[in-house]
Amino acid sequence: MIGNLIHKLTQRNNREVTGKEVDKMSKVSEKVSSVIEQSNYLSRDLSWLKFNERVLDQARSLDRTLMERLKFLAITASNMDEFFTIRVGSLYNYLDYGKERVDYSGLREVPFRKALLTAAQQFSKDQHQVFLEELLPLFVKNELRLVYHDELSAEEQQQAEGYFDRTIYPMLTPMLYDYTHTFPVLLPKVLIFGVVTKNPDQPHAHEDDHQRLSFVQIPANLPRFMNFEREDEVLFLPIEEIVRQHIKKLYRNVEILSANLFRITRNGDFTLEESDDIEADFIDEIKQKIKNRRLGRVVRVELEAGRQGPGQEWMVNLLKKRWEIDDYNLFETPSLIDYTSLWQIIRHPDFKEELPAPHPPVPPLGLEREKVTDIFETMKERDILLHHPYNNFEPVLQLLEQAAEDPNVLAIKLTIYRLAKRSRITEALLKAAENGKHVSVLFEVKARFDEENNIREAQRLQKAGCFVIYGISRFKTHTKLLLVVRNEGNRVVRYAHLSSGNYNEETAKLYTDIGLLTTNEVYTQDISEFFNVITGHSLPNEYQYLITAPRDMRKQLINLIRCEAENAQKGLPSGICIKLNSLEDQEVIDELYKASQAGVRIRLIVRGICCLRPQRPGLSENITVRSLVGDFLEHTRVFYFHNNGDPKVYGGSADIMVRSFDRRIESLFLLANHRVKQEAIQILQYNLLDNINAYELKEDGDYKRCQVDDGGEPFNIQQKFFDLTEDEVMSAGLFNDVPAQEAVPDEVEEHDEEEVH
Repeated sequence: MIGNLIHKLTQRNNREVTGKEVDKMSKVSEKVSSVIEQSNYLSRDLSWLKFNERVLDQARSLDRTLMERLKFLAITASNMDEFFTIRVGSLYNYLDYGKERVDYSGLREVPFRKALLTAAQQFSKDQHQVFLEELLPLFVKNELRLVYHDELSAEEQQQAEGYFDRTIYPMLTPMLYDYTHTFPVLLPKVLIFGVVTKNPDQPHAHEDDHQRLSFVQIPANLPRFMNFEREDEVLFLPIEEIVRQHIKKLYRNVEILSANLFRITRNGDFTLEESDDIEADFIDEIKQKIKNRRLGRVVRVELEAGRQGPGQEWMVNLLKKRWEIDDYNLFETPSLIDYTSLWQIIRHPDFKEELPAPHPPVPPLGLEREKVTDIFETMKERDILLHHPYNNFEPVLQLLEQAAEDPNVLAIKLTIYRLAKRSRITEALLKAAENGKHVSVLFEVKARFDEENNIREAQRLQKAGCFVIYGISRFKTHTKLLLVVRNEGNRVVRYAHLSSGNYNEETAKLYTDIGLLTTNEVYTQDISEFFNVITGHSLPNEYQYLITAPRDMRKQLINLIRCEAENAQKGLPSGICIKLNSLEDQEVIDELYKASQAGVRIRLIVRGICCLRPQRPGLSENITVRSLVGDFLEHTRVFYFHNNGDPKVYGGSADIMVRSFDRRIESLFLLANHRVKQEAIQILQYNLLDNINAYELKEDGDYKRCQVDDGGEPFNIQQKFFDLTEDEVMSAGLFNDVPAQEAVPDEVEEHDEEEVH
């Protein structure tokens, strides 16, 4: 537990601690652990670290190839970079400015910092243990090696020196820090050598005077490894070893006392001030904030271990004082710093076969055609549920591309949160504008880490004549909606796509999501109203199929939960099953607790953060929580409410988080069509059956990996969904549901014009 981790970390202090100090620290750690365990809620940030542990668990899997395992290790490193940049950065926004914060664990900001960084320290140790003890020993038999300079042949050493002299050396710039030179700007997430040299002017002075510190940043646009192709293996020489070997060329006639590699992570969490001039001040402010990420306060220092030199301790103490950090922020690395660099090895052409080829997508149920020639006619036949990546994202792209060229299309409206780098979505919208269509795009330029790409793409669209809205005041537009308006002679038909995932054709191959293609006029009218609200000042009537935030999503979800609780208290059938990415909103969690106490069976499938504590006697005995982590990132959001045998099922963009309800424009959409509803129910049912990718959350906050029962069969949903049959879908049920027969045959047009609202 956390208390034990804190105790372990305190033992790593360089100085000796007295018995009294150890006893005091032990009591503090026990108190911290007790507070966390007594809370009815799990800490958001500690829960996220548990998620990354489950990702790291994939790197341990003996069923995976070495390259697959390295891939998951690299993902954990990328995740940690973002975690420190945003979540730990956010915590320091409270610490640095003296603001109060109480974590869901019950801890105030100062003790929570220690608990969080202690847990992060332990996770870092686990990463290195996996790499050094489980993965690195497999390199040789997979015909690759990670090498140091002295393991190269004379010819290879000469090649490395030539590479340094021609390419690396001209790019390096030593930056001195002393009483005549200000402290240089050190970039986050790049490799930096802290070089301590002897001051030639005062060789016998006090330590602080006879030593000088300078920094050498290794340019991030250089490959991390230099490759050497041998007959039977590929060698990977880290760039820092090349620089280390030849760093004296930067300090001629100067004695180097130590040269230690480190990497820093800065606070990148920022908020935006509201502005009346959204198209000028707002965009400029975002650009400035992006630049400021490179200058934020330091929250983590990764420092290579085992290279003690006479100047290292002096340098570390100086950095700690300069950046106002302590040992909790220092992460000693006994192997590579920054495992994200492993992608260079993973993507090396010689190891291409070590990454399994992706399974080709299958047609969505009810649409067995390999290629849809006319997406408009197809959508008018029936509602179509797309389940990515099992179903191709191509129908969505085809809808936009066909709309861009179709002379009968009058308008296209779309919300965008994240795009692919070379986006077919953007190209289709540009073509539509060129062809005279009215194109309206609500472009969320505040999408974290995609701000620059989104601003660039939005400005391209604006220059082409598209009507671009750069976001709505203090809210992030996270909803995913598309509307195409088409003139069809005596009537105008609207075509819609509603989704849980982004309009990004690349991530659609990697993330599980659902999307609904429909011409149902209830949906299209709701979406038209919604666009009028978020782009203008319209106040809508009640939506029929949409639940939206920040309007009333929390309230409506709570009402649906309370309805299940009331049914349970009346002795009627009840049940809740929700699949989402994160569960954090305390008001909704409290309602789920009350529903559990009323007897409602609640099954939650939460990929990442879960602040709800399941299986606690008297609080949440009827709640189970599982998390699925596998080859695809589980991104689907589905909300199921039993409703006394007439289930209400929603899909959409929102998680159960404070930010989703209060600070984002979100939407959930009712799955009204019987076949589509059954498909969503079947998704939930399979998620509850998985025994390969699934972990169960225990009452103490730990996760236990699900196992195949004795005599049972493996059930891997990330394979099963490729072989799904219509019979399986139509017979799916939750909480002993017996699916009702569909009232209207699929062949009959379901969207009568009289249904327009």
